[in-house]
Amino acid sequence: MSKVSRRTVKTVAIVLAVYVLLVVAFESLLGYFQPEAPGTLVITTVDDEGNTYDRVLSGLESDGKSYVAVNHWPRAWYGRVKENPKIQITRDGETGDFLAVPVSGEEHDRVAKDAPVGIGFRLMTGFAPRYFVRLDPLAIDENE
Repeated sequence: MSKVSRRTVKTVAIVLAVYVLLVVAFESLLGYFQPEAPGTLVITTVDDEGNTYDRVLSGLESDGKSYVAVNHWPRAWYGRVKENPKIQITRDGETGDFLAVPVSGEEHDRVAKDAPVGIGFRLMTGFAPRYFVRLDPLAIDENE
């Protein structure tokens, strides 16, 4: 390998390593601070042992329904939702019970079109795969 080729490989490796570190730092800080802004909600999930976890997410609307996006590599909350889809959502100070329904196909495509993200966001999140979860309100059983 020539000197120029080695230098190029080394430069590419350094740039890639710096990029990965930036993504890890961004995702870690976002998960740690969980910033709240207009349009955010708090999702409360439960693990197999009954422990509850809160995560701040941005709410989305599409076709009159509420959704959240799975936009980041750290997504333990999404795994808990798939295991136990009965969740609580707190939005604007009010808490309610919901069923979290992962969406696919045409519904996924429609929500993705209605809630696009820019290239800057995709770059900072390391081009994580994007999924969506529909938030269906659970009816209150008046007999309980």
